Amino acid sequence: MELETFLKSRITDMPDFPKPGILFRDITTLIADGPALKATTDAFAAHFAGKGITKIVAPEARGFIFGTALGYAMGVGVVLVRKPGKLPRATNAVSYELEYGTDTLHMHADALTADDRVLIIDDVLATGGTAQATVELVQLSGATVGGAAFVIELDFLAGRNRLTPVEVFSLVHY
Repeated sequence: MELETFLKSRITDMPDFPKPGILFRDITTLIADGPALKATTDAFAAHFAGKGITKIVAPEARGFIFGTALGYAMGVGVVLVRKPGKLPRATNAVSYELEYGTDTLHMHADALTADDRVLIIDDVLATGGTAQATVELVQLSGATVGGAAFVIELDFLAGRNRLTPVEVFSLVHY
């Protein structure tokens, strides 16, 4: 079975969640399936092998899951991107626009160096706001973004356009 078809079969569609008219793609069923989680991690690791990745950068919360698995598979460390007030040391922060309001992401200021080439990973690429803010955090540290990886990409929202020129690699497209 083709990888995308296999992974789609492990993602549960939840109509009208969190509100009427929304079709939510629930990846918790993929995470709970050992072979699907392994196939996801292996596909990311294979795609970015040999590209000089030294760190994985993962936004909360589901990025932590895939980031940790991928860091292990690639033998590199994982840097967490969090909401305000969650990290104990000095941080860099980037604010970004949401549909209604703004949000802010933080990353430890000393987590990356100019020698790092990072891969950003998260569960879903939708409008690209979180991913773009994460790219900016990496750039503030002086590190290089070597790519961005997502389990799911919602193509109709065109989030990848906000990440140009960063390479975007997604396993499942809707």
